[in-house]
Amino acid sequence: MQYKCRFVGPSGAIQQDVFSASDEDELRRDLKKQGLLVLGVKRSGIFGFLSGLNRSTDALKRREFIVFNDELATLLGAGIPVVEALDILRQRIESSAFKSVLDNVAKRVSSGESLSEAFGNSSKRVSGVYIAALLAGEKSGNLEDVIRRYVRHEKLIGSVRSKAISAMIYPAILVLLSFVVVGIIVTNVVPAFSAFYVGLGSELPLMTRAIVSVSTFFADYFFGLLLFLVASALTILYAIRTTSTRVIMDAALLRTPVVGSLVVKFKASQIARTLSTLLDGGIPLLAALEVVQDSVGNRFLDQELRGVTRDIKEGSALSAALGRRRIFPPVGLKMVEVGESTGALKEMLESVSDFFDEEIQTSLDRLMTLLEPALLILMGIIISAMLIALYMPLLQLGTLL
Repeated sequence: MQYKCRFVGPSGAIQQDVFSASDEDELRRDLKKQGLLVLGVKRSGIFGFLSGLNRSTDALKRREFIVFNDELATLLGAGIPVVEALDILRQRIESSAFKSVLDNVAKRVSSGESLSEAFGNSSKRVSGVYIAALLAGEKSGNLEDVIRRYVRHEKLIGSVRSKAISAMIYPAILVLLSFVVVGIIVTNVVPAFSAFYVGLGSELPLMTRAIVSVSTFFADYFFGLLLFLVASALTILYAIRTTSTRVIMDAALLRTPVVGSLVVKFKASQIARTLSTLLDGGIPLLAALEVVQDSVGNRFLDQELRGVTRDIKEGSALSAALGRRRIFPPVGLKMVEVGESTGALKEMLESVSDFFDEEIQTSLDRLMTLLEPALLILMGIIISAMLIALYMPLLQLGTLL
């Protein structure tokens, strides 16, 4: 079987390659014997797609993972060894999946592995950012502070993501409600009116005929349309898991009016904050960029960041490389340039992230102020037009009488 693997090489640089092995555990053992620290493994081809559908079974709950690391840092700060701290914390975990991971991690640490190696070998869903942060803390001898920085980093990113999701809940409810109302009218109300109008024997207005035709079409081909929608959803699901299609879709998302600018700011904030966290933990810039590539969650930006990494290896400054790729808003580029020139890059990257977080919140508030009444007006227009189309023949009949 073919596996795509990301690992830390002997030089300390993060690399990616494809390996053949009978199973994942064998591959991890072979790479460990070669002195490589595995950051992530996934199967190639259709098998990787099928396994990706079940990825939630191995996923660690984000909030529980943050609480665990917060408590782990506290215990380490109190002078408790890592093995004892893991033994204490794994007894408090309620999730069976996470408890199983921690049991494995504790067993590996007890047998001599480092904490970063143990997490890297125990779960596929532990992020490369977390493993790299642990590795930096172990090398610097300051594991507690590194874990606290990681927790703070995850809380800030999670806070921005939660605000964005919360802001979209009400508009989503309005859209869903409009679909439900229109669906009820088309499937229940229109057929009743249609049967009544057939008995009149007179020609119906164009709007009414259009509404009746749509209703008849949905009634006659309901199961066919349902099957088509399911097949389309599965096709799209498979397509977005292929690299080339995902890159095109992710690039299109960044260029979408209004929403695209918000996504760009959020991803820029995420990149800046992750880089700042890793640099503050002692990870070199190139290695930090390679870790960020897989944590950004956008294949197009992933490719662009690989280009940024190549440019820096060739001697470019970070701000210049980001500017050529156009993946950072101009104000962020200027702040990064200032940070490079003053030797305070990690501090400036954190300031960049804070700046974009505030921009996102302001933009969301402004967007919601305009979007909510616009959706209400649009929903009212659509429903009113349908009702007018249905009652128009009755009004005309009344006039004739």
